[in-house]
Amino acid sequence: MRKKRIMVIGPKGCGKTTLVNSINDYDGPLRRTQDTIYGLETIDVPSAYIENAWMYKHMIALAQDAWCILLLIDQSRTAEVYSHGFARAFHCPVIGVISKCDLMPENREICERQLEKTGVRQPYFAVSVPEGTGVEELKRYLLELKERKGLT
Repeated sequence: MRKKRIMVIGPKGCGKTTLVNSINDYDGPLRRTQDTIYGLETIDVPSAYIENAWMYKHMIALAQDAWCILLLIDQSRTAEVYSHGFARAFHCPVIGVISKCDLMPENREICERQLEKTGVRQPYFAVSVPEGTGVEELKRYLLELKERKGLT
């Protein structure tokens, strides 16, 4: 049986890889690539999969290896990148993450509305990896969710 991981989806520059490295407790250099990266606990999905609707099928296929999905929205850039109801395409829990929460706090409500339109249910997690904000709370939530699903 394959190991199930946390799939991380988001637009270019939203902090996916930084968050993935934090979840995997990796503190080495960032590896920017156009390939899907399977980490210790994560699947880092290239932003091109979100930016091109014809690639959604690849994300849905990748989700077969995921026990949950983190769907990121960048608080510093609020352009809508996800289709309406996008999160409902997946059969595992989809968790909303507002990244770069230390930047442009006036955009918080816009980000929450976008997550809601995308089909992501609350709670939403506001994180800033460089500032250390919200990351431990998100990790605790993921650990509890994994235990509830019996995957530990």
